[in-house]
Amino acid sequence: MLKKRYLQEKIEKDLKQKMVFIGGPRQVGKTTLSRLIGKEAYQNFSYLNWDNPNDRKEILASKFEPDTQLIIFDEIHKYRKWKNYTKGQFDKFKEAFAILVTGSARLDIYQKGGDSLMGRYYYFRLHPFSQAEVLRVKNKIEPFQKLIFDSQKKSQTEFKKLLAFGGFPEPFFSQDAETLRRWHNQRMERLVKDDIRDIETIRDLSALQILVDLLPAKVGSLLSLNSLREDLLVAHGTVTLWMDILEKFYYHFRIYPFSASTIKSLRKESKMYLWDWSQVPDENAKLENIVASHLLKLCHFLHDANGHKAELFYLRDNEQREVDFLVTVDKKPWLAVEVKNSDQKVSKNLLYFDRKLNIPFKYQLVNLPDIDFLQKDVRVMSIDKFLSGLI
Repeated sequence: MLKKRYLQEKIEKDLKQKMVFIGGPRQVGKTTLSRLIGKEAYQNFSYLNWDNPNDRKEILASKFEPDTQLIIFDEIHKYRKWKNYTKGQFDKFKEAFAILVTGSARLDIYQKGGDSLMGRYYYFRLHPFSQAEVLRVKNKIEPFQKLIFDSQKKSQTEFKKLLAFGGFPEPFFSQDAETLRRWHNQRMERLVKDDIRDIETIRDLSALQILVDLLPAKVGSLLSLNSLREDLLVAHGTVTLWMDILEKFYYHFRIYPFSASTIKSLRKESKMYLWDWSQVPDENAKLENIVASHLLKLCHFLHDANGHKAELFYLRDNEQREVDFLVTVDKKPWLAVEVKNSDQKVSKNLLYFDRKLNIPFKYQLVNLPDIDFLQKDVRVMSIDKFLSGLI
């Protein structure tokens, strides 16, 4: 079983300088990763979980093991004064021990009052397992450089497993349909009834649960908040708030159209994808989601670990020409990706936007094995092989 995650070495290095915060979806492996870092990089470490009553008492009393070299605070963002608390501990004890904070909410933007932590921490977003991670491929990726793709024979086999069971550790390693269904139910229930309820003030949790149930069918299409408002019979501001909360807790993510003077873009309608693509019922949408998730993981890694301003967009103009994804660095196009099921004919829209934006690398991905050729400066290739070249 895979243990060492793609962020481990970078986090261990950064802990020598500042606090490290690890955010990410519930059950993505944050606790496992933090404990592994404690065991492998330190002689003594302490793990304190805010949800545990005894640990919570020790946190509030600042009662720590005398020889500890690393303290892991898990889910401490549920404490209203967590930012002031961790700032105080770091300022007082930074020479004595390192501090690692994990949480299932977006710790980088989570505002619950308190003093600024600016300059005292590095923030990483932990993603589910991906094609390159499962294949144990460590790609050295530099913006605007050509991607290098793995050619292992079991690439297609592993991709099928990832597509079916998602990249979250428990269902992926079990590879059992019943386990996957039960895991989905438990994760969604705990997300709404535990995580969100503990922090956010939401009067109608049942309506929020309905929203969660509606979103998998919306993956890949332009997201209409007004349509969701009508389905839920709530105010527009309410559904907007709920969508922001679910995004903050890593249930879904949204991408927006890329703007440039050379293309006439539509208004800023977003497209929405799930962190757990195994929940998506439509197979074509699921293919698009798994690619979106891998590209977001690439952008987050380049940003969190290397400091590059990498972002994920889609392309669409007022003539309804559209390309699924565009990765930029410093707002400059780097690579465009169009996802197809089996169509190997180069997309006219991909060529059109390339003429308008001068995109260095273009890819058209198909869900077929052993496809890889260059046509009209577009690389047409199998999805599994493309994903093996990412993070």
